[in-house]
Formats: sequence, C-alpha cells, structure tokens
Amino acid sequence: MKTLAKNPAQAHVEFSNSLEELVDYSRRAKSSEFSEAHSRQLLICFEKTHELALDLLTSYFKQLGKGPYSGSRDLTVEAFHADLIDDGKAWLDIVIDRIQYSPVYEIDTQEKFLVNIHKRYIRLLQRFEETMSKKLNE
Repeated sequence: MKTLAKNPAQAHVEFSNSLEELVDYSRRAKSSEFSEAHSRQLLICFEKTHELALDLLTSYFKQLGKGPYSGSRDLTVEAFHADLIDDGKAWLDIVIDRIQYSPVYEIDTQEKFLVNIHKRYIRLLQRFEETMSKKLNE
C-alpha cells in the first residue's frame, strides 16, 4: 500500500505536536521519580520526534527540488548548510546517540542519552521548530 507524501505544512504539524508531547513528558519526568518504564517511554517519544523532524526536512527539501538523501547524516548536513538548524554538530550527536543506543550494541548509553535529551536535544528541536515555522509562513 502506497502512502501519500506529506507536504511540509502537514509534516510540520505532526512534528510540532510530537515535540509538544516530548516537552510535556520531559517536564513531568523531572518532577517525579523516573522509572525504567518512564525512561523507555521518553526515549521512544524522542526518537519519534526526531524522525518527524527528519520527515519535515525531507518534505521541505523535496518541495525545493533537492534530494533524495542517503540517510539522516546527509540530511542533517544539508539542513545545516541551508540554515534550518543552527548547531550541525549537536544534530549529528543526536544521530550518533541514537545509533549507539540501538540494542545492536552492547554498550549502555541510556543514561547519557537521557541527559542529552533533557539538557541539549529538546532545545535543538524547539529552535528547529521555530525556524521551520518562520520558513513555512514566508
């Protein structure tokens, strides 16, 4: 079954809603004891939000006649060069953290990943959301 490609406005709405959910979940997590189940749920919510950010970038670049890209790293680099994200290295850190967190690897990176989500990555996603809101309203 084929799915219809989203336009950037639709992708932006989905991303914004997911980001709002992530921010809310993160706030609640800070205010109470964070169990293993909560940690897993936050990681899932973050990964979903990041994927939706990548979908938004893909649809935006497709509308401009750019792409396709071979993966999230190439897409991130292109977004940095197009001034859609302001900290390319930190966005690449997201990609690396997600790869390292994968169950394929035996190293335990969950605690570091959770700290990065709370202290760095949510802010990056919020700034991206602001940038895309402006771009899509031009």
